[in-house]
Amino acid sequence: MPKLIHAPKIIEAAGLMPERIEEYVGRINTGNEQVSVARIISPMGWQEPGQRPDFQEISVVLLGCLKVEHNGGIIEVRAGQAIVEFPGEWVRHSSPYEGGADYIAICLPAFSPTNVRRDQ
Repeated sequence: MPKLIHAPKIIEAAGLMPERIEEYVGRINTGNEQVSVARIISPMGWQEPGQRPDFQEISVVLLGCLKVEHNGGIIEVRAGQAIVEFPGEWVRHSSPYEGGADYIAICLPAFSPTNVRRDQ
């Protein structure tokens, strides 16, 4: 039987400046450990620490621009584009431009503070 998700749970975010994470499916809102789906609203100037997660992350940018630094350079993901990041790769996300970024993040398996492996 289909299950309606009435509302997301708001999750505290890491990084410089607050960002809003609305988890629809995942460990916190639905108890799902296989996948997490969240809307993320990042203000201009937001930056998180570098990380080497144990999950695949797919981000679909709805508005603005998500900047993704990685060992090979920088990718700017703009509205209407998506990026796929693979487990074990070092990345750092930010939203440096006016308007910030509004995007959907899908993590396989689901995001958790223990599997994100942030830089110290």
